[in-house]
Amino acid sequence: MALEEYVGSIVLEIDSQEIEITDLDVQIATGRKLVKTMNKTGKAKGFSRGIATYELSVSAVIPDTDEPDWEGLEGVKISIYPLNNSGKRTSYLDCFTVEVGEKYTVDNEAKVDIKLAALRKVDA
Repeated sequence: MALEEYVGSIVLEIDSQEIEITDLDVQIATGRKLVKTMNKTGKAKGFSRGIATYELSVSAVIPDTDEPDWEGLEGVKISIYPLNNSGKRTSYLDCFTVEVGEKYTVDNEAKVDIKLAALRKVDA
């Protein structure tokens, strides 16, 4: 049996600038909804297509200098790819900031939590 390699750490870029992150969570809502109808079987018959939405939650360390304007992000491209630069690259286009929060703890580095929305997703 051959040894398989899996995707590990990733690199995140915002408009081609690498960002030091500790956590990334991507949520995709397909927009599909169950259609319930009244029929003799008492069961749903299908679904309807809606609008897909893309939400990204990023935790980044706060740099000592030159921190990006997290609140002002509009129309940016966010690209994600494996650390070894092989494998698929995913880009989220026309992203904008929805929420920003900062987190400080005794034992860890200071972090900023950013929630973003994207209009499109492209796999390359």
